[in-house]
Amino acid sequence: MRRLKVLVADDEAIIRMGLRTMLTGLGHEVLLAANGRDALHLARTARPDLALLDLQMPLTDGLEAAKVIARKHPMPIIILTAFSQADLIERAAQLPIQAYLVKPVNDRDLAAAIEVAVARFEDAQASSRQIAELRESVETRKLVERAKGLLMQGGLSENEAYHLLQQRARDQRINLRQAAEAVLAQGGPKIGA
Repeated sequence: MRRLKVLVADDEAIIRMGLRTMLTGLGHEVLLAANGRDALHLARTARPDLALLDLQMPLTDGLEAAKVIARKHPMPIIILTAFSQADLIERAAQLPIQAYLVKPVNDRDLAAAIEVAVARFEDAQASSRQIAELRESVETRKLVERAKGLLMQGGLSENEAYHLLQQRARDQRINLRQAAEAVLAQGGPKIGA
């Protein structure tokens, strides 16, 4: 496992120190926060690789901190708590967290949770990127089809319209989507243009 910068947020000093000892023993750098507000500040300023958040903390609880971190500073998040009630687990399951550990935790369980959390987070990030690329591709295809239709109204065949878009993209050193957008913005072809 690679060395990570781990944000640990827990309102109990003895728990923070114990987690720091375990995490440094596993080879990680540790950032400590005594409450959710401090955790959010460290997430923003120190750019940790992973957050380990206690569920019940003053000022901002772990679930609220997890929501904000996931939205503003995406990273793997592990919720750590002494509570295993079904309603808390259900609330945590609605969040983009990667693990839920019940105290007390030993270094072996912590190491396994970190490894799984990092892998799940990386998989989710890769899936998000792939979805974004697919959406972009579909949107580009729609724009190209609309631009081709507009060009075809000017008397070009579908093949000629597509080649004209490709030629404009090459000549103007833009991508095909931008060439299609330009045709649509002009409202049609100036065939020789």
